[in-house]
Amino acid sequence: MTASFRVLYVFVLLEVGTRRIAHFNVTAHPTADWTLQQFREVVTGDQPHRLVLHDRDSIYSSDLDSALKAMNLGILKSPFQAPQANAFCERVIGTIRRECLDFLIPLNERHLRGLLKEWVPHYNRGRPHSSLGPGIPDSRFRNQQAKPCGHHLPIGHHVVAKVILGGLHHEYGFEGRAA
Repeated sequence: MTASFRVLYVFVLLEVGTRRIAHFNVTAHPTADWTLQQFREVVTGDQPHRLVLHDRDSIYSSDLDSALKAMNLGILKSPFQAPQANAFCERVIGTIRRECLDFLIPLNERHLRGLLKEWVPHYNRGRPHSSLGPGIPDSRFRNQQAKPCGHHLPIGHHVVAKVILGGLHHEYGFEGRAA
């Protein structure tokens, strides 16, 4: 809900195995066509996607399911009134609310999209996930930083903080000192 009490809908595509948010978008008026376009933006054939798990919301029409099947995706529908059946997505939606939207009131659709555009990379690359050991969902960013040796900083490095959402969250890392 925005500051002017408009209801906005956030669409999230989550890769369950990695817990990575693959795509998100915001709209005030979701339709099956709009939802299909969101899938088209993600399922390009570059990565092997096999299944789509979705609830039984009316936006997931039989036409949308047919279009997804034409993209070589299997369809799994969660049982009626069983949010636990899609626990991974329910968890990420709760995380978005707790870590982002409980503290910030979006002004409009563009503002909400901007907030999520800043928060989603933090979720994928900078926020540890206990279910991953703890690790981060985006494997391209694992092991790219210098590692501390016990309780000492790596030689020639210092700790830097990156501010997320105006200071609501921070990411910490090592940076080489200038000579």
